[in-house]
Amino acid sequence: MFERNLLLVISGPSGAGKGTICKALVDKHPESMQCSLSATSREVRPGEIPDKTYYYIGKEKFLSKIEKDQFLEYAEVYGNYYGTLKDEVQRLFSLKADVILEIEMQGALQIREKSKEAILIFIMPPSFKELRARLLRRKRDCEEDIQNRLDKVASELKYIKDYDYIVVNDKLEDAVSKIESIIVAEKCRMDEKTLDIETFIKDI
Repeated sequence: MFERNLLLVISGPSGAGKGTICKALVDKHPESMQCSLSATSREVRPGEIPDKTYYYIGKEKFLSKIEKDQFLEYAEVYGNYYGTLKDEVQRLFSLKADVILEIEMQGALQIREKSKEAILIFIMPPSFKELRARLLRRKRDCEEDIQNRLDKVASELKYIKDYDYIVVNDKLEDAVSKIESIIVAEKCRMDEKTLDIETFIKDI
């Protein structure tokens, strides 16, 4: 009666460990926490699985959904569109789950404008040196792409002031534990939805 499902928006620089943290949270709480699957206009890449990696809907359909205001947020990245479908978030809420969105800063701010209840969490690496080391270790990008990602960090950090929480991802277990604590605190926050006194009184 008193608890509410949360919309958790998790962002941070490339290599900060956002995806690893989100996966760890869902693996640990499979019945109460789900990651929203994003939609994209681009083609499927080798190793990706439709309806598991992304919803691949093509550019024409993506733009049509933008016109119909069917996205909670969206962005164009290197000529391709990515976004969070409102129906996907509602589907997960209907399962009584807290919903996690792993998205970029611009998308996070779009969500903040539409939903004041969204909880924005910024994931920070312990240091710039460690961030570079992580990007090199994962062996996903060429040296030029890695440098481009590192060059973006300064501008990305300017968004920190717009977030509710900052979590430094030094050790994965500690970062996950901090986010779990944030979730507990937010569920205990006083607001009109959590304080449903009339329903409580009916049981007396």
